[in-house]
Amino acid sequence: MAQLILLLAMLVLLWALLIRPQRARQRQQQEVLSAVEPGDEIITVGGLYGIVQEIDEEDDLIVEVADAVHVRIARRAVAGVVKPDEAEEDEESPEEAAEHDADHDEGPDEAFDEGSETDSELFVKDDDPESPAPLERR
Repeated sequence: MAQLILLLAMLVLLWALLIRPQRARQRQQQEVLSAVEPGDEIITVGGLYGIVQEIDEEDDLIVEVADAVHVRIARRAVAGVVKPDEAEEDEESPEEAAEHDADHDEGPDEAFDEGSETDSELFVKDDDPESPAPLERR
């Protein structure tokens, strides 16, 4: 009897940890695919970005990947819809970049001056006479 209870508990645990989350992900992906409409920027499972121009009679998408370059892709090949605010967040203005660099000045230990020491010299630099010699760059 105890073995049966243990087996049932393991099955419930398997369902709770593996099957249920997978179904939720599938449902969410299906909702994303069904919500795609002309004008949306998408990314395909192959990593191709484009803007949906139209949906044809076979439920395939006509996507513009460059100026005047249209490709026909299956709806199930869409990995996701790229939201307009994601692109704006990724792009950083020159002023914001300068502020970011000023806020994160590197100290002397963090910075690497290419003219000073090589990577291997920094790695093996110590006062131990038996430490290996620095590697030469080729």
